[in-house]
Amino acid sequence: MSAKADLEKLVSVPLHERLSVRDRERWYNVELDEDEARTAAVLMLFGALDDTPAEFHHSVVPDDLDLLFIERAATLSSHPGQVAFPGGGIDADDDGPVAAALREAVEETGLDAGGVEVLGTLPEIPLSVSNFLVTPVLAWWTSPSPVSVVDFAESAQVFRVPVADLLNPENRRTAVVERSGHAFKSPCFLVHGVTVWGFTAILLSHLFDDLGWTMPWDASQEIPAPLRPARPAGE
Repeated sequence: MSAKADLEKLVSVPLHERLSVRDRERWYNVELDEDEARTAAVLMLFGALDDTPAEFHHSVVPDDLDLLFIERAATLSSHPGQVAFPGGGIDADDDGPVAAALREAVEETGLDAGGVEVLGTLPEIPLSVSNFLVTPVLAWWTSPSPVSVVDFAESAQVFRVPVADLLNPENRRTAVVERSGHAFKSPCFLVHGVTVWGFTAILLSHLFDDLGWTMPWDASQEIPAPLRPARPAGE
């Protein structure tokens, strides 16, 4: 079965029959202020790399399968400098989370939405730091278009990472951050000079588990969460 077929099979399962992150990851006890919570969406866009194959080889995914990321600007008040998926709040004139995820991705990366095939959505996930309820939108890049930073006030860089390198057990850690006397832990990926942690890494780890792509890795290897801006990819 191809990587795209794996993704299509996953989203074909009705949402109410899928385990949420909170069901699967018992430690993810995130509560939102229901009166103030806002809705948002992110685009998890898979495609084929133009010219840079994976350094690691995994039997379940091709070397050229990749995933689109942005690095948020260090000056932002929310999640500054963190690696994330394109996305943002769902506006009143958006036709739901899919439309919002595509709009935000176009605004942040300049991609041509006409070359994106939306496969489906994943269960909503709460993000307490910014009080969002986030819908991940799973998509396939049928006709990849050039991407780059559109507004440096919003994003520091736009880049693509081979999925096999994300799956490499040697690139996986547990990130730890202390907040108000409590330790918050999340899966973490160290790839191509950047650290993917927190909400984005939780999404990735959960998705890879559901797809059956995850290789055994040592979660006891802990590192401090990078609270300063990430380095550019490739450095």
